[in-house]
Amino acid sequence: MHPLLYELNTRCWLLELSSQHGRSIDLGNVPDTEFQTWKRLGFTHIWLMGTWTTCSRAREFALTDSSLIQSYRQALPDWTPDDVTGSPYALAEYQVPDKLGGEEGLRKFRRRLNEHGLKLILDFVPNHTGLGHPWVRMRPELYVQAVPGTPDTFATDTGLGVFWVAHGKDPFFPAWRDTAQLDYRRADTQAVMREVLRSVAARCDGVRCDMAMLLLKDVFAKTWSACSLKGPQATGEFWTAAIAEVRQAFPDFLFMAEVYWDLEENLQQIGFDYTYDKWLYDHLANDNYAETQVHLLDVPREFLRRSVHFLENHDEQRASRRFSLDEHRVAALLSLGLPGMRLVHHGQLQGARTQLPVQLGRRPDEPPDPALTRFYERLLGALRAHAVGQGEFEILRPRSAWSENTSDHCFVIVQWQSSPDAFDLVVVNLAAQSSQCYVTPTIAGLARREWTMVDLLGEEKFWRNGHEMHQRGLYLAVPPRAAQLFHFSPAR
Repeated sequence: MHPLLYELNTRCWLLELSSQHGRSIDLGNVPDTEFQTWKRLGFTHIWLMGTWTTCSRAREFALTDSSLIQSYRQALPDWTPDDVTGSPYALAEYQVPDKLGGEEGLRKFRRRLNEHGLKLILDFVPNHTGLGHPWVRMRPELYVQAVPGTPDTFATDTGLGVFWVAHGKDPFFPAWRDTAQLDYRRADTQAVMREVLRSVAARCDGVRCDMAMLLLKDVFAKTWSACSLKGPQATGEFWTAAIAEVRQAFPDFLFMAEVYWDLEENLQQIGFDYTYDKWLYDHLANDNYAETQVHLLDVPREFLRRSVHFLENHDEQRASRRFSLDEHRVAALLSLGLPGMRLVHHGQLQGARTQLPVQLGRRPDEPPDPALTRFYERLLGALRAHAVGQGEFEILRPRSAWSENTSDHCFVIVQWQSSPDAFDLVVVNLAAQSSQCYVTPTIAGLARREWTMVDLLGEEKFWRNGHEMHQRGLYLAVPPRAAQLFHFSPAR
């Protein structure tokens, strides 16, 4: 079973539920209809993004930073300071705030999820803490320290002296000025964070690890080479030991990594179950259809099976703003029709168009897109009832329909089979023009049968000769931006 993950903005979701039901709703008293809907749509995992306690100093920063304030105005024109909760990735502690239901509310929510056959994913933010985390004053040695006055650092007075601590950063972007950078070159920092991870793992079924590649030994050393190490040096990779410790206590625990820079395979080898496939997202977002096909045909099967496919998340532009409706349908079928973990973001199914700054705890009211909502309902229903995401898969290689016709490069075709007498083909034409190709399903006994071919997302129905498909291939001629899910069964 290939997971289907739903990312919820926890703060916004609970606020909206409270408004809908006319009463205060937190994690401990979520209406049962929510769980039933997730189950009906076929989700297997729920990611509660933004569940932990945000640092108060990070919220102060979020209320005074001019660029953030401009982003609030664009996303939520009627915003007020009460809407600013601070970044959920600048943490004060791994505890659920009382407003969201507290630790008891989280326990109840997880238990009810599990009773419905779903699992809980929570955030683990390993690279840094919030500015106001207690360790900044009580244990400054755990952080990257710098010469006083160094850019992208701040002073902290512990009562025994003043330390200059670096802000967290991705080396290719400005520092996150609401955070403090932990020093993973130190053995004690790694030990403390392994303990934190074990505590988080006891309360959920998996974690989404923020910017996981920043902790890799070589990456960290290069990023912080200008700041000397002070203290006991760690050996080995943090993730190797951390994942092993958690798995010893919770053998089925799931690790998902946010990762970029072609380091996905590194983290899979270290032990992550799933890693972001940002290449696929970028190819789709930039309409690079030939590169999309090459990417999916060239990567190893195991790599693809352990990738996270998405059209949007809290860091990316909304799919309904980036894509036209036809483009959205194609990209949605592809991202949900691939092996691996399929991620759907809060609001994506309704066609939300506003990318919300993570510092805000309220979303704007946006009317749903009826056409897109109907498409997703039909698509998710078809996936739940058939082999896609549940059986054996194969990425099929399209062939030119005739000489000088190069439109075969516009296709991605994924074969799924979960029973010997039926199979499904995900067929997408990524191009803005009609395209044609031949493709040969790799189905045992294909040639011995006549087949019925039905588009589960449309009205088309065909009869195809299995011997001809085996010998010559299945001919496909599809309209621009086609999104078709064909179910094959023996003809009666």
